[in-house]
Amino acid sequence: MSRQRKGWVLPVSVLVALLLALLPLPPLLQPLRPYWLALVLAYWVIEEPERVGLGFVFVVGLIADISFGGLLGEQALRLVVMAFILQRFRARLRFFPLSQQALALGGLLLNDRIVASAIHLAIGEPLLPWAYWWAPLIGMALWPPVFVLLDALRLGRRS
Repeated sequence: MSRQRKGWVLPVSVLVALLLALLPLPPLLQPLRPYWLALVLAYWVIEEPERVGLGFVFVVGLIADISFGGLLGEQALRLVVMAFILQRFRARLRFFPLSQQALALGGLLLNDRIVASAIHLAIGEPLLPWAYWWAPLIGMALWPPVFVLLDALRLGRRS
């Protein structure tokens, strides 16, 4: 079996995740926006750890901070925490069925909300409204289709 390496999938998927995060939503749906960047980077940390490490995740987080106009370093820190935990448990996660991976990712996305709340509390900004705590559940539900889509793009057709 021969497989061509598709190097374009990683940067394009990260760019699409950034664009999805910047997409305007009605105020009612804004709190339910999944953390697309975390989902995409989680896939790459699990499947291609030699290409996507903590440094890459940190740089993408800084780009996201600049793009979103938020506190510089907030998303970078949140994404690095998530990537570190994923790297630590990568060997186990790879062999979980997608439903169990989704549960694990849901826990990581919930942890991300806790880290974001701690950062906001530490700098004196108002905490996120309660509706924002639903987004990890949506991200957890989106993990299987995101994983399958990125896997199909990365691996392509096997011959």
